[in-house]
Amino acid sequence: MRLCLNTDGLQELSFEDMLDVAAEIGVESLEFGCGNWSPAPHLNLDEMIKSEEARKRFMDAIHSRGLVLETLNCSGNQLDPREEGRLHQQVVEKTFALAQMLGIKKVVMMSGLPGGGPDAKYPNWVTMCWPPIMPDMLKYQWEEVLIPYWKKTVKQAAEFGIEKIALENHGAQCVYNADTLLRLRRAAGPMIGMNLDPSHLIFMGGDGIEMALALGGDAIYHVHAKDCRKERRRFAANGGLETRTVEQCGERAWNYAVLGYGQNDQWWREFLSVLSMLGYDGPVSMEIEDMTMSLEVGVRKSCDFLKSVMPRVF
Repeated sequence: MRLCLNTDGLQELSFEDMLDVAAEIGVESLEFGCGNWSPAPHLNLDEMIKSEEARKRFMDAIHSRGLVLETLNCSGNQLDPREEGRLHQQVVEKTFALAQMLGIKKVVMMSGLPGGGPDAKYPNWVTMCWPPIMPDMLKYQWEEVLIPYWKKTVKQAAEFGIEKIALENHGAQCVYNADTLLRLRRAAGPMIGMNLDPSHLIFMGGDGIEMALALGGDAIYHVHAKDCRKERRRFAANGGLETRTVEQCGERAWNYAVLGYGQNDQWWREFLSVLSMLGYDGPVSMEIEDMTMSLEVGVRKSCDFLKSVMPRVF
């Protein structure tokens, strides 16, 4: 396994300063956000596509620190029925093009979430089988939008030399757990795999170790190392359906957390050991969204923690 960093975790630093910190703390590879829900702090997508010189400077700077470009991330909602969906799709297509230019064979994304019918104005996450309209909405989303989109997209990705698309199991997406990933994979083919982020399943009441076992090693293409803490006196009383924004961390039922500040080290040791048992030998990419400390402190603490629990020697 490789110690990787999603560079949004150091978004307050310049590109060069981010690389210096990553090299200093022992990061081995980097995941770059290209836009959509990432502010893309360290990569100008349009400039990189346009300029061979910009691409060369980018790669030379990475390699000069002994680092490797792991993957590109264009997570967003390209299936949003609003104009936002069209704009997110443009970023997806540009990311595919840049991946080919940089020799990257894997892209990280999210599945997308359409509206609940052909005339819907907003995305709709169906999480219940009742009232009776819900199964009809879900059928429309999967059969009329999601599966056709991904059948088309895997063909498009292949034209750019992409071999794997890692979909993050995120809330408010059609793919949010093991079953939904495997359903889409059966429909669209083995290019589709999971970007396994245990933090999202935790607030849904699940467990990332069990999800890994349900997926099996063949379907796990990327791992986001992000923790989640169920807050005392709130989660048990209210459950995991949380509409307060992440900035309201003192009021929420759960919060994303720096590694080790949610699940203990024994959980993380087992999680990573199970991944290794399943044959996963790819990146473990730190994604920092803890609102209780600065981003750089979170990155440094998460890096130290991962080094102590990953099944390898640094």
